[in-house]
Amino acid sequence: MASIHLDDTAQAPLYKQIVEQVKQLVATTELQPGERLPTVRELAHSLRISPGTVVRAYLELEQERIVVSRRGGGTIVSAVADDPHVLKMRQERLSNLVSSHILEALSLGYRPDEVGAAFSMHLARWREGRQGEGETFGSRKAKVDTRNTIVLVGSHDLALNLLVTQLKHETPDINVEVSYAGSLGGLIALQEERADLAGIHLLDEETGQYNYPYVKHILPGREVAIVHLAYRVQGLMFTSSNPKQIRGLEDLRRPDVTIVNRQKGSGTRVLLDLKLRQQGISPSETKGYERELDTHLAVATAIARGEADVGLGIEAAARQCDIGFLPLFRERYDLVIPIANYRSQLLSPLLRIVASDDFRKVVTDAGGYDASQMGTTTFCN
Repeated sequence: MASIHLDDTAQAPLYKQIVEQVKQLVATTELQPGERLPTVRELAHSLRISPGTVVRAYLELEQERIVVSRRGGGTIVSAVADDPHVLKMRQERLSNLVSSHILEALSLGYRPDEVGAAFSMHLARWREGRQGEGETFGSRKAKVDTRNTIVLVGSHDLALNLLVTQLKHETPDINVEVSYAGSLGGLIALQEERADLAGIHLLDEETGQYNYPYVKHILPGREVAIVHLAYRVQGLMFTSSNPKQIRGLEDLRRPDVTIVNRQKGSGTRVLLDLKLRQQGISPSETKGYERELDTHLAVATAIARGEADVGLGIEAAARQCDIGFLPLFRERYDLVIPIANYRSQLLSPLLRIVASDDFRKVVTDAGGYDASQMGTTTFCN
């Protein structure tokens, strides 16, 4: 099998690094079903780590059904290429790759429309070349009216969590699959017809608008409904006593301050990168910038545990983890829904909840949200 490398300077624990690398090897088919992993002793010796660290990694992989351990038979890759879990890993990896390149282009000053046009042009050229070799392409058409599972991809949000919980309570026969792949990941999932709706909050630097410019350029020509969920407050989260006396973004460049970041492709990461750039702060000046977590709650929890001093996140997450919060920005969180899905019976219970006064009160009571315009819908193409 391909070798595993550990980074002693990384924020992730050593066993987690092993887990993630094995999962990536399986997702890219470099590790095939039935292939044997090194024994605990072999891997521990080659990496110069404790056997207990390898055991912990293998146990987590087994719990996720990536491998299976057999007495006397070693640890074997059990996942197959068409396993839903493996397919999900592959799609997440693809989404992260695409999002990373999009963010890199945006950070260099390219406009979203330029990035979208270049992406579409290169994809079209590639398809034309493949078709010239005799292959055909067709988009997978969503059959939302014949399914009972809603696939939601997008940026993490506590109001969104509340919505999913309420939907499951009121309509238990509907399943909801949620993947927190970031705002850009959600739009890409819609573009590839891998999701029924996306949750996004993306600030366009050029226009100062949230969401609409990104929808227009990543989903050109697609008729969609943009359903407003809530305005929310973003700011700096830190331990309640604020021992580092953090007063604003300028403190993130201090050598005694360690941050914890959101993943590439998330709206919060886009917002942070934009604000740092506006203040002339380089990511290289920001200690801990490379450590990425997938949700606001994960960031808040890491701060509450003392693993970092500060992170950008939403007020609701800070409240839930009982840590300090400095409000900085008001942002818009929307649900983006292709028009066919918006009109489907499958999504009607979810949209009914979003339009209800009771749910608006639930979100308002959570704190850190302005839900006064919840349910307002704009159609665009």
